[in-house]
Amino acid sequence: MSETQDGEADASAGAILPDRLVDGRWTGEEPIEALVGELLRERDETLATAESLTGGLIGSAITDVPGSSDYFDRGFVTYAYDAKRQELSVPREALDAHGAVSEPVAKAMARGARDRSDTTWGVSATGIAGPGGGRDGKPVGLVYVGVAYAAPWGTGESYVRAHRFVLDGDRDAVKRRTVDSALAVLYGALREHEGDSASGGS
Repeated sequence: MSETQDGEADASAGAILPDRLVDGRWTGEEPIEALVGELLRERDETLATAESLTGGLIGSAITDVPGSSDYFDRGFVTYAYDAKRQELSVPREALDAHGAVSEPVAKAMARGARDRSDTTWGVSATGIAGPGGGRDGKPVGLVYVGVAYAAPWGTGESYVRAHRFVLDGDRDAVKRRTVDSALAVLYGALREHEGDSASGGS
């Protein structure tokens, strides 16, 4: 596990995805947003979202669950470069060097959502929904999902990570699959920390 310049662990290589996420679609019997909510509530932890291509759909899915106000703090919809800088403190250098659809920006968005909201978790999504906008190395359907975790102070276990997906379908399908993928990534991260008794940023 490497570290970022500010000392926060970069856990990308250790990220775990639930096997019920198939081609960007959640196939479990219970909705993924409900599973995420159960774990957050059990652990008394909180969540903020940062969305680009999904335009608020991740937050909408989370709030479809009754009682989600127990753990969902807020959502940021940052479609433009300047919005990502101003609302989430995404570095101009990361946007310049890598573009909005990139691992560094997904991580910065997740970290920004977590830290701006003072929540335990931040989850982000940035990608190319189509039908246009794809190019060499960045096809339509390319999506990065970021997750940032605020561990209890003094543990040194806070981290930010990202997952890369290439999702099939039209614009609506890519957006819907991004929602499932982002929540599945978050669910996998929460499962890794099951049994921890203290919350971090909340």
